[in-house]
Amino acid sequence: MNNLMWLLKWILKAAIFFTLFAFALNNQQDSTVHFFFGTQWRAPQVLVVLSAFSLGVAIGALGMVPRWWKHRRAATQARQAAAAMPVSESTASATANPPTIPHGL
Repeated sequence: MNNLMWLLKWILKAAIFFTLFAFALNNQQDSTVHFFFGTQWRAPQVLVVLSAFSLGVAIGALGMVPRWWKHRRAATQARQAAAAMPVSESTASATANPPTIPHGL
């Protein structure tokens, strides 16, 4: 079963690679991107599409950074609060000797 999943993953990766490779070969014409103040950029169309995709991914990741920081800060505070909690004797004995569950259930 594990070998089958490995093979299916590689087949999927190869299919994606060859699809993108065919896309690149079919879009070699020059494109012109016009910016502000009369500036322009001339490049193969596949490079323009790849650049736009990469720029979108980068802007999306940068937009998520503040939320990541907020969650990391909250997780750090929760870890510190849990570490600072005094451990009572009943909690310590409960974690040291967990209840056993019969195998028949």
